[in-house]
Amino acid sequence: MNRAAPPSPGPLGGGGEETGQHPKIRIRGLRKSFGDKLVLDGIDLDVLPQTSTVVIGGSGSGKSVLLKCVLGLLEPDAGTIEIDGRDILRMSRREREQVRSHIGMLFQNGALFDSLPVWENVTFGLLAQHMIARRQGRQRAGEILGQLGLGPSVGELYPSELSGGMQKRVALARAIAAQPDIMFFDEPTTGLDPIMGAVIDGLIVDCVKRLGSTAVAITHDMASARRIGDVIAMLHQGRIIWSGPPTALMDSGNPEVDQFTHGRREGPIHMELRR
Repeated sequence: MNRAAPPSPGPLGGGGEETGQHPKIRIRGLRKSFGDKLVLDGIDLDVLPQTSTVVIGGSGSGKSVLLKCVLGLLEPDAGTIEIDGRDILRMSRREREQVRSHIGMLFQNGALFDSLPVWENVTFGLLAQHMIARRQGRQRAGEILGQLGLGPSVGELYPSELSGGMQKRVALARAIAAQPDIMFFDEPTTGLDPIMGAVIDGLIVDCVKRLGSTAVAITHDMASARRIGDVIAMLHQGRIIWSGPPTALMDSGNPEVDQFTHGRREGPIHMELRR
């Protein structure tokens, strides 16, 4: 790191150790490199139960890498990731799969299956895990789509027949289909106009509250971060350098956070430009 992270009285994030609550997700000393490039440099983060934590940061800051480590898609080089007090990095493959079955994921670009109708996309996980029979799939998908303001007829369409906003809602329907305990959102408003972005954020908040889930989102959309998050944390140079409530985001007092949130060219964050 070119600049030391500011001192902190404890792990940044939900503040579990300060409130006495046990974090739903507890990350300590998480490190991940790709060759000579250090991406995560000792991440410490607490996410309290039934809260939404949003991680912000510039492109290439490691937000997606952090999410993939928690999901088990990448193996970190060091550190611990505890869910409900158990370190998933020390679990067997079968135990990890059991934990993942309680996690819902909304991918950045939806990641819908083009060859499957909407109802099969929505119930894909339920069908794959034999949680419902195929004959029940259409009805179940219709119920979930209805919660997101989409009519039953949408279930018979294919992703290519949907607008970007509808695709995002279908992807959200798939993420909540199994009523997950934990939900992850990867850039949920990417590619959407401001109004549709606000609609999707509202649906995300409603779904998380209705299910009583714990949520983690990553985004560089400040409006989205403030709408979704109970706590917002900024990732910079491989570490969480600030966290706080959404009301403090635009006036954090941290020079890196202020530069990023206000989109200022001048400041302590220097973008590397190739010539």
